[in-house]
Amino acid sequence: MTRPASAFDWMSRAPGSSKLERIEAFFGGQGYDLHRHDTYAIGRTLAGVQSFHYRRGLRHSLPGGTLVLHPDEVHDGQAGDESGFHYRMVYVEPALLQPILGGKPLPFIRDGLSSDPRLFAASQGLLQSLDCPLDPLEEDDALFDLAMALAAASGTRHGRKALDYPAAERARAHILEGFRHPLSLAELERVSGRDRWSLSRDFRALYGTSPYRYLTLRRLEQARHLLLGGFGLADVAVTVGFSDQSHLTRHFGKTYGLSPAYWLRMQKANR
Repeated sequence: MTRPASAFDWMSRAPGSSKLERIEAFFGGQGYDLHRHDTYAIGRTLAGVQSFHYRRGLRHSLPGGTLVLHPDEVHDGQAGDESGFHYRMVYVEPALLQPILGGKPLPFIRDGLSSDPRLFAASQGLLQSLDCPLDPLEEDDALFDLAMALAAASGTRHGRKALDYPAAERARAHILEGFRHPLSLAELERVSGRDRWSLSRDFRALYGTSPYRYLTLRRLEQARHLLLGGFGLADVAVTVGFSDQSHLTRHFGKTYGLSPAYWLRMQKANR
């Protein structure tokens, strides 16, 4: 999970939002190793060819379309030709979309690429220049439009098997409160009032990942925040709930496709 730093690669993160992470980046060659995260990754290739392995195939994103990577699907990222690729991406937690979707299974876009004009238009507000900060109401409106466009573009009809959205949301809230400490499925069963295996099934359908993966991602989010604040990797690992530095590093690479050290160098290089 180590690589030489490129003088031409860069990444910029939009400030100001408590809900969304928005980035803009350029990579001249290899961008990310295989990884997965529990958010939608919705993006726009601005220049070049953005290639990525996804669901047993190699995809190529060109300017004019929309990338929609489903939560917890393994993918990577690299330049499709020698010119590199320039792109913007917004990471959207399924929990932000579920109140709009009404507790339905998450929309799925086949192959991770869409030419649907409704989805392009709905995502445009979130993928505008990072120099344009989003007002809170603008952000909420954009999330509503995005949820509706994802549902329309997916074209998937789900069965009638009932999901217990309130129970899953109680479990999710409990994870958010106690992510620094060990949690068990039995504890989530008690908190949610839903039997553990039904809860586990519902959680995956509603939030796109398992309860344990959701817990791990919340730890990693806090770890990134502390690393940017100058804290050492070993101390950060223990603070956020990992057993040690190697445990944090292993999960970081699986989730973001970069080592903590390389990710941190890219953030500092753009300051």
